[in-house]
Amino acid sequence: MLEELKSAIIEGDEDLATELIKTLLDNGEKPGNILNKGLLKGMDVVGQRFKTYEMYLPEVIMSATAMKAAIDLLKPHISKADIVTMGKIVMATIEGDVHDIGKNLVSMMLEGAGFEIIDLGVDVSVKRIIESFCDESADIIGISALLTTTMLALERAIQLIRESTAGAKVMVGGAPLTHEYAEKIGADGFAPDALRAINLSKNLSGK
Repeated sequence: MLEELKSAIIEGDEDLATELIKTLLDNGEKPGNILNKGLLKGMDVVGQRFKTYEMYLPEVIMSATAMKAAIDLLKPHISKADIVTMGKIVMATIEGDVHDIGKNLVSMMLEGAGFEIIDLGVDVSVKRIIESFCDESADIIGISALLTTTMLALERAIQLIRESTAGAKVMVGGAPLTHEYAEKIGADGFAPDALRAINLSKNLSGK
């Protein structure tokens, strides 16, 4: 049945995924197995297929939606011992920018891939980002900018993060950004979409 759950996630079948979660729990399946051998295995396949152009963004969003519904149902049954955490990420849209659709999708996908997400929302000051990173003992900071006016603030934000934290890894994302710009402003990486954000986060966390 774990294989069926994996397939439901790949197909983006939210109803079937949640039904299988309930059945597996009723049958005494360990929540950790449901998470790691069903849900995460499914998202791994989605990531690979997206990378090879066998799946496209609308299908990925369906899979992510099914994954979120399944995790929400499973969460009350999961203990910390069940979770192999990939790291902790502070996510935020830069100050002056109120766009969050892309950030929300990335956060959902990262959570599904095993990362713990602290989502600070939109229009977030660099000071608050730094405070959250330190208070949460996070591994990575993810900053989104969707406006050409606010993307200019990223360089200063990264400079302040470097001055105020030790070892913070910073990834950036947003429609106007490029790999070249991310490198120029001192970011550790650019994530043009949710699936590549997962791979980048894995590389940055070293897990």
